[in-house]
Amino acid sequence: MLELVKAGGWPMIPLLLLSAAGLAIIVERCWTLRRRAVLPPGLGEEVRAWAARGRLDPAHIDSLRNTSPLGALLAAALDVRQRPREEIRERIEDTGRHIVFRMERYLNTLGTIAAAGPLLGLFGTVVGMIQMFLGVMDHGVGDVNQLAGGIGKALVCAATGMVVAVPALMFHRHFRARIDGYIVDMESEAIRLMDTLDPRSRRPAASAAGASAHPDPALAVQG
Repeated sequence: MLELVKAGGWPMIPLLLLSAAGLAIIVERCWTLRRRAVLPPGLGEEVRAWAARGRLDPAHIDSLRNTSPLGALLAAALDVRQRPREEIRERIEDTGRHIVFRMERYLNTLGTIAAAGPLLGLFGTVVGMIQMFLGVMDHGVGDVNQLAGGIGKALVCAATGMVVAVPALMFHRHFRARIDGYIVDMESEAIRLMDTLDPRSRRPAASAAGASAHPDPALAVQG
């Protein structure tokens, strides 16, 4: 490996720096975007149970806000639970944009690495070819070592650029897809919480229970 780096020459330095930065971002995002860390299992059901029982003191909501991105979204809905449903929805959307921005942290950098890797590899290829032709001008075509060195530098830089870019591109797409899935799940949990908070969602059930307990007197007379 060290011999390949030496063969690539100084254009390998930015490629190695890009590979180190890309690896660091991939490891950090894999840890941060774990499903258990973003969408703790059972959290939505637990919060809906709190809301149904009315156990929603400010300290409890602040504790929920610090648990996870889903907790922060549900806490934002609980902060304005006494307001109309449309205002709760607006608060959820505003908070959701901030949460998505935090989940997408460093992904633009990872995408830049995926795009810049092949370009830097191509740059190293051009540098190697230039050195090769300069050697031909100075020593003629009889110096095989000079030609081999220039061609080797060009090929090593091109290969390194692709090695850096392909994993960065794959993980960039993977993290984007994972975040999109999290967004859908968090929207579902937020809607279910709004249904729990909305008193209108409980009226039909209450009315049906009342009707069964107290039948219409007119129907009783007709019977």
